[in-house]
Amino acid sequence: MQTDKAQALKVVIVGGGTAGWMCAAGLARLLDLKAYDVTLIESDEIGAVGVGEATLPHIKTFNDMLGINEARFLAETQGTLKLGIEFRDWNRPGDRYIHPFGTFGEPWNGVDFQHHWVRAKLAGREVAPLQAYSYAAAACRANAFEFPNQDDKSIRSTYAYAYHFDASLYAGFLRRWATARGVKRIEGLVADIARDGANGHVASLTLKSGAIIQGDLFIDCTGFRSLLLGGQMDVAWQDWAPWLPCDRALAVPCKTGGDGLTPYTRASADLGGWRWRIPLQHRTGNGYVFSSAFLDENQARETLLAKLDGEALDEPRLLRFKAGRRVRGWSGNVVAMGLASGFLEPLESTSIFLIQAAVIDLVNLMPTPGEGDRMDPRLVAEFNRLFEIQYDRVRDFLILHYRANSRFGEPLWDHVRTMAIPDSLAAKMELFEARAALPDYKYGLFSRDSWLSVFEGQGLTPRAHDRLAESLTLDDLEARLADLKTRIDSNVATMTSHADFLARYAPGDVAAAALTPAVA
Repeated sequence: MQTDKAQALKVVIVGGGTAGWMCAAGLARLLDLKAYDVTLIESDEIGAVGVGEATLPHIKTFNDMLGINEARFLAETQGTLKLGIEFRDWNRPGDRYIHPFGTFGEPWNGVDFQHHWVRAKLAGREVAPLQAYSYAAAACRANAFEFPNQDDKSIRSTYAYAYHFDASLYAGFLRRWATARGVKRIEGLVADIARDGANGHVASLTLKSGAIIQGDLFIDCTGFRSLLLGGQMDVAWQDWAPWLPCDRALAVPCKTGGDGLTPYTRASADLGGWRWRIPLQHRTGNGYVFSSAFLDENQARETLLAKLDGEALDEPRLLRFKAGRRVRGWSGNVVAMGLASGFLEPLESTSIFLIQAAVIDLVNLMPTPGEGDRMDPRLVAEFNRLFEIQYDRVRDFLILHYRANSRFGEPLWDHVRTMAIPDSLAAKMELFEARAALPDYKYGLFSRDSWLSVFEGQGLTPRAHDRLAESLTLDDLEARLADLKTRIDSNVATMTSHADFLARYAPGDVAAAALTPAVA
């Protein structure tokens, strides 16, 4: 695109952190910076919220799109690899299951695996727990990691992986990457905001220093403050506390201990909420997400510290939040990303994914420089349609974890098990229980296998299966299930331990990082 620099569309990102710098890096990589003038304003005086240290496999796609060298990235962010999320005590105390980043089993005769498994189980045949038929879940249990095989006929191709990393280090990594490619960074605090009297759009920002920053499109990455979308454009907040009542989190790092460098995040249900464990190379991230209506802050703090794997490295930091989202993610000439657009507790590591999705959707719908009204309402409407889908589908998945519990006699858990839920989630649960049917959509989280892992892991039991699964005899089905489990177990047994893999591939020390080029 040949555009005079004076006619370039001025994009101003307000706020840094993970959201701001993911946005800046995505725009720098996917847009022509001769046509789009991208500036990011941040202040080192404002600390990042930054408890999001766990991710979903989509982040690898984002990093690969940027051309980031994976080993260098892991070393500089003290990162580890992630094959799934282990849930402890979510159905009943003592229960465990893994939400793996990969498939369960194989489709046989054109019928999805869960139907065959349910059929064998209902028929009383020899059948292992569902988790035994997931390669990623088996690797998690073995604390093992290797890259997936690129041959889609191999059992070793049936999983994906994500990362754990230090969120502040990741933001700094992207900041260096983006500024090296033309994104301008301005240090400063926003003191005043000027609006266009004709259309109500944001026209300019005045910084505390007195500098005036004009723009055509403003991207709000100001965290819970939502300085532009909520504060200036007055976009209302949709409160999801009736479904997701947790409103506090205590976060604290500790020395690595316990199970060490597991290739999975852990979420353990507890009184009044749940605790996370995220293994990094230099420490372990921990937290307690809880509802202040059901658990006292001091009790949460004592429980969190008592259950750490190792010595605490700091005092627990309290975060207050509300679950929900803005009713729109784009209003006028303001687009919000990250906490400025909404918040969902980090139960399924979705916060960074939602930033990534917003960046990609914005790039695809970005106004064209020099075309009169640059805020085409059709582009805005489509962004908001996709924004709603993303948040609402994640919301339903998180509510499922709470609703499908058997922790009787605990006030929070009794409440969420009996509360009214969105019709969209109720329909999904009823279909699974009736016929082992799974949600299946191309846009938005989560995959069919993700739903299956939580449905089954938390005790939902199908009453029937797809009748097409009856094309196999029960003897043949039992043999296939046994063979599949043997193939998974034998392959996982040869894998490298996660700790050894990291020590060889991406040790988190400065000397090792300096040896690896930053980009491919």
